[in-house]
Amino acid sequence: MHICVLGAGVIGVTTAYRLLQDGHQVTLIDARGEPGAGTSLGNGAQLSYSYVAPLADPSVWSKWAYYMFSSESPLTIKPTLDPAQYRWLIQFLRCCNAERVRRTTIDLLQLAFFSRDQLKQWNAGLDLQFDYLASGKLVMFTDPAGLEGARKQVLFQAQFGCEQQVLDAASCIAIEPALGRSQRDWAGGVYTPSEEAGDCPQFCRALVRAMQADANFRFLGNARADAVRSEAGGLRAVQAGGEWIAADRFVLCLGADSVEFARRVGLTLPLYPLKGYSITVPLQDEASRAAAPQVSITDISRKIVYARLGQRLRVAGRIELVGRDDCIPQRAVQELKHGMRELFPGCALGDDASLSPWHGFRPATPSGVPIVGPSPVGNLYLNLGQGALGWTLACGSAALLADQIAGRKSPIDDTPFRYAARDGRRG
Repeated sequence: MHICVLGAGVIGVTTAYRLLQDGHQVTLIDARGEPGAGTSLGNGAQLSYSYVAPLADPSVWSKWAYYMFSSESPLTIKPTLDPAQYRWLIQFLRCCNAERVRRTTIDLLQLAFFSRDQLKQWNAGLDLQFDYLASGKLVMFTDPAGLEGARKQVLFQAQFGCEQQVLDAASCIAIEPALGRSQRDWAGGVYTPSEEAGDCPQFCRALVRAMQADANFRFLGNARADAVRSEAGGLRAVQAGGEWIAADRFVLCLGADSVEFARRVGLTLPLYPLKGYSITVPLQDEASRAAAPQVSITDISRKIVYARLGQRLRVAGRIELVGRDDCIPQRAVQELKHGMRELFPGCALGDDASLSPWHGFRPATPSGVPIVGPSPVGNLYLNLGQGALGWTLACGSAALLADQIAGRKSPIDDTPFRYAARDGRRG
């Protein structure tokens, strides 16, 4: 079959690769000139397979005023005139209950572990270079009550194959000595030795280069999908880059932009863009390289993540429901720089331009469970809604979708990820 994949972020690129491996002719199109140049470009870089707890959580109910009104909150909600924001928030709040969070966590863990195995298998044959580092992850807590809550989560997740340890502050610093100079009063942390990190856009570009050696693959950049041709209830062709592309199947992987495309074919998607920011700190001198962590770090109270990428450190944070505001406020950059100074004061910070400030829109479903599988529109499949876990879940989501198109039984149950037709919503 000829399959057209819409979107060349990490979800689209991995989807194209897995379909190409199945022997299909694949066309990958994107509005940008190169793969991984959108939301994948400056993401948190952590491959966080064991830390997949959704944003929808019962604690949201008690913290609502803090999120709405506090300037200190790492989660910002700014009301807009867009009805989609309110629809999404209502569905999100419905998911903020213990039973839903439990089911979501189990589903995401299964997909994350499947994704981890897929990435290892693929890279064993391809030897892609993307600043990959398997050095584990520490999630650090300043609040003893928060650490105790994490202990319960670790016990719960252990039933599903997670190997994690709850440690005191001294033990965390022994694992990552760079934390020893931090200006935080740590209560302790959760250590997951199997967690990884890697440069997502480097991975996307390397994987596309590998695919371009196959005559059945074509990458079409600078080609926005701006028109569709439908017949008999099915999608037949899309217009992109000045040409009409006909295919037997289409896979929608446009992230937050998927909502607009879906409207053209009469489909409603329960996605909302969660805006986030990052800076990338060049470790230009030996002192900075020595002061930066090797282990990935999450500062849970600040909601800031740190990931080592060769001679750089990715620093990412914030969750904002603000619509599609494309600006990068100075406040967001300053928050990330302040986090760096608190945790790793020995790392030199240059001017803002040298830090490559970035923002992206994570495409999130209310529950946090992505949508992977056939849509109600004939010939159109969906692979979207991974939210902040796009890099983590990409390879597994791609393999899951390829199994569905091929009619194969997947190693994991794909039922939780399929599109729910009722009112076009998933809960």
